[in-house]
Amino acid sequence: MLHIAPEPCFLPLFEKQYGTDYITADLYTATVKVKMDITNIQYDDDTFDIIYCSHVLEHVSDDRKAISEFFRVLKKGGWAILNVPVVRNDKTFEDPSITDPKEREKYFGQEDHVRAYGPDYMDRLRDAGFSVDVVHAKDLLNDFDMERMELNYNRACLEIYYCTKS
Repeated sequence: MLHIAPEPCFLPLFEKQYGTDYITADLYTATVKVKMDITNIQYDDDTFDIIYCSHVLEHVSDDRKAISEFFRVLKKGGWAILNVPVVRNDKTFEDPSITDPKEREKYFGQEDHVRAYGPDYMDRLRDAGFSVDVVHAKDLLNDFDMERMELNYNRACLEIYYCTKS
């Protein structure tokens, strides 16, 4: 399993489940096992059974390259969760000329985001070769847990992008 920008809450769970087959990676965090630029993954084709990358691609200048790298290193029959905040009702908006943090926050919702995704995010995943299913948080969680995790209020976290490589 390859876990990009690992969330501390998942570390003990995934380490217990996958042991030495669990690789954490990030470009900036020192506590990961591998320092990695996801637009140039240093592993061979068809290396990983599972890839988990949540709320990272909106920070990456060339997200399409990163998505194609995930497809390349995922084994046939493998699966990936590649979540992003989908905050627009229309097409994804990106403009590389917007570099000022205040302007990025205005246009992309956060000062370190480089785009605001729309529902066409799935097209980017499919263009790389993935089959994509969307799972909704409400199908996995009860109302109490949805409320506790504030998912009722944050549309960006309601959809889980489950990607497979045939």
